[in-house]
Amino acid sequence: MFEGKVLLITGGTGSFGNAVVKRFLNTSIKEIRILSRDEKKQDDMRHLYQSKYPELVDKLKFYIGDVRDYNSIVGAFRGVDYVFHAAALKQVPSCEFYPMEAVKTNIQGSDNVITASIENRIKKAIFLSTDKAAYPINSMGMSKALMEKNVIARSRQMLEGDPIFCITRYGNVMASRGSVIPLFNEQINEGKDLTITNPDMTRFMMTLDDAVDLVLYAFEHGSQGDLFVQKAPAVTIKTLAKAILKLKKSELSYKIIGTRHGEKLYEVLVTSEELARSADLGGFYKVSADNRDLNYDNYFTIGNVELGKGESYTSHNTIRLNLDEMVNLLKKLEMFNGEEI
Repeated sequence: MFEGKVLLITGGTGSFGNAVVKRFLNTSIKEIRILSRDEKKQDDMRHLYQSKYPELVDKLKFYIGDVRDYNSIVGAFRGVDYVFHAAALKQVPSCEFYPMEAVKTNIQGSDNVITASIENRIKKAIFLSTDKAAYPINSMGMSKALMEKNVIARSRQMLEGDPIFCITRYGNVMASRGSVIPLFNEQINEGKDLTITNPDMTRFMMTLDDAVDLVLYAFEHGSQGDLFVQKAPAVTIKTLAKAILKLKKSELSYKIIGTRHGEKLYEVLVTSEELARSADLGGFYKVSADNRDLNYDNYFTIGNVELGKGESYTSHNTIRLNLDEMVNLLKKLEMFNGEEI
């Protein structure tokens, strides 16, 4: 699919961008463009791949730009075939304290990516979202929910030959930057007890490879405005903490510090309303875009009933990992490869 093609990754210096580069650099892809605003992370990434893949590094190109500023990014889209839009403000507490910053990056920034994609006639763009966008209660989730709504709204305006816009929605990507697993690992290395917000809180668990697989699945199977979700197991935060302690052979314990700003007890990957128009594809759900128009007579006088399918798909009702299963999943992470029990 990517042979001889040019792929652009916004926010490409992050965990997802690095995972994509590792997956694709040694393939027949023509070029991978990394677009981000942090020159330090770009420099670190450039040197990393120069040392690892000196014969391939010419395929990797870096562009400085901020998705908030359309003029700073539009040039990077010239000659691009496909886009993976990963740039975002992702941490719940920071978005709670600075919600307008989340709006600028997650909503306006993604809209700029759409416009730049149309202007440069790219073929397909995949927009990365989060389970926090389903029934959102925090600023990060609300901004991502509006990002999703805007992608679908603008996809309705596309004509034949225009870019195809699809969305992927994730649970927790294990060991991604700013997530809890690196925090727990750091606390153990510093000899500190782990800090748990709520021991009964559940979260979906996905590896970075799962995240890349989901985007590639959406890329291959997605039509205009589709949203894709990968089915995933979940774990309680207490079990996760105990699994890391066991894997690290640590005698430390954990302490409960209370729920942070904007946190849910459990996350939702597919709402009951979305399930009404979704297709179960085995390991994935595909939620087709709601392409009804504004002819509200259908709902007031003629009738157009669409019933839900019961409860949502959540981290409370998906497969629940026990302690040993969570330990085995953690062993897949690079940070624990040398510390197997």
